Formats: sequence, C-alpha cells, structure tokens
Amino acid sequence: MAKAYTQAEFDSLMEKVEKVDIRVKEYLELAGYEKWARLYAPVNRGWTMTSNIAESINAALVSARELPIYDFLEEVRKMFGRWNCSIRKEATQTYTTLGKQYQEMLTLNEAMSTRMTPSNVFVTLQLPKVQQIFDVVPSTEYLHTVNDGGRHYTVCLLERKCVGGRFQVDELPCPHAWDILKSKFLMPEEYCSNYYKPNSVVMTYDVHVYPLPDRNDWNIPAHVAEELVLPPKWKKPPERPKMKHDKPLSELLQPKNQHLCSICGQGGHNKRTCRNAPCRI
Repeated sequence: MAKAYTQAEFDSLMEKVEKVDIRVKEYLELAGYEKWARLYAPVNRGWTMTSNIAESINAALVSARELPIYDFLEEVRKMFGRWNCSIRKEATQTYTTLGKQYQEMLTLNEAMSTRMTPSNVFVTLQLPKVQQIFDVVPSTEYLHTVNDGGRHYTVCLLERKCVGGRFQVDELPCPHAWDILKSKFLMPEEYCSNYYKPNSVVMTYDVHVYPLPDRNDWNIPAHVAEELVLPPKWKKPPERPKMKHDKPLSELLQPKNQHLCSICGQGGHNKRTCRNAPCRI
C-alpha cells in the first residue's frame, strides 16, 4: 500500500489487510495515510519511503560510537567528506543522460512497453509485427490513449501524467508513455525529472565538508573554555548496549541469497525465463 500508484490498487490491498486483522487497518488510519503512503503524500516522495539512509549511517558508525564525543564527531565529518567526494566524482564521470539507477529503470520501462497487448482491431488483422501502430491512439498533440491488456490508459505528455500513476510519481516515462514517445520519435530523457540527471547530483554534493584544524590550534573564546560540562544525569543501564537494530518483519521474511534476473533485476526467475525482456522482431 505504501508503494501503490492508484486509489484502486490501494483500496484493494487495504481490503486484504482488513480481512487479516481489522486492528491493523485501524492503526494505519490512525497514523495517517499521508505519513506512509506516497499516494496520499502532500509532496512527491518518489521512492523515499523508509529511513534506510539513517540505518545505513548508523551501521557505518558502529565502531565510532564507542569514541569520545569529539573523536566521534571527527569520524562523522571524515565519513561525510569521503562520501561527498566519491559521489560527486562518480556523477562528474557519468556520461549518460541519467544516473545509473534511473537509466536502468528507464530501460526496464522500455522493455515492458514492447509487451503491450494489441487492441481488438489489431487482433482481427493479425499483424503482430506492426503492434505499435495500433496501440497508441492520439486525441490531441499531447493527449493519447494506450491499450494494454484490454484496458485503456490515458497519457498526457504535456503534464507528464498517466492514469496508471507511475509517470507522475516516478517522474520517469512509464511503459505507456514509452509507447507514445516511440510512436512520435521523441527522446524519453526529455520527460525525466532533472533530479535524476548527473548535473543535479553534482550540484547536490557541491557543498564541501572542510577539514578542521588541529585541536592545539583552536581559538576558543574564554566563556566557552571556562564553561563546566557535567556528566549526564541519567544512569547507564547495567546490561550490555545493543549494537544492532531490531529487524522488521518484512526484512525477516525476505529470502536470503535470492537470485535476481540479470535483465530486469527482479527475483523469482532468470534471464532465460524473463518476460520483461524486449521482444525481438
């Protein structure tokens, strides 16, 4: 439900949750849909639906947390400095229109667009090699209808929207938009978010993390040097501090060492049985 693109998909999944335990549904309603479901989010959250970045930082600082506060902060500064330089360098040396992750998703959507189910007119003519001609039905210069599996999807290139929801949420041409762009000989990269392009990544990490001078060279104001810092009032519990976080149920149920397809990146099959691969005519 957190990743649902349409209201119908969200409601269908909520009905299944209600059948399992109505208390779960009541809890999710009380928490507020806008806090965890991107369909109800007041802003476009894209794929950022978890706090995984905070968990990644915590995992990288496991050993540093045992240090005194100054040494700990220095380790944090050096870590972010390394990350900034590494990501900025990678973005500078990226020569594709989009970043690697988004370029792969765009390619996958293209592969899925080649599997569009032909319309009834097309089935009657039995001309599988010209499927793309009958799949796209233009209404205006920007408004088109795409037939997929007997269902019609309306796509607006001007507003970059599709009734399926993926075009406007992912901010990448979905398979239906891909079908239209190919029929009009348009570049799909022009309909992607600017945030996915290397130049935006370079600008994001352009803020440098400057090194600090040696502690002996600090110019500390007198009122700061004279301030007395007392130990915390709370008492440290006797048991050993926990170093690892509690895994959620979804992570515990996830199969280990799951094989992923080398073509589409999804699990449960390999490249020989992949149905998302582009059709070769």
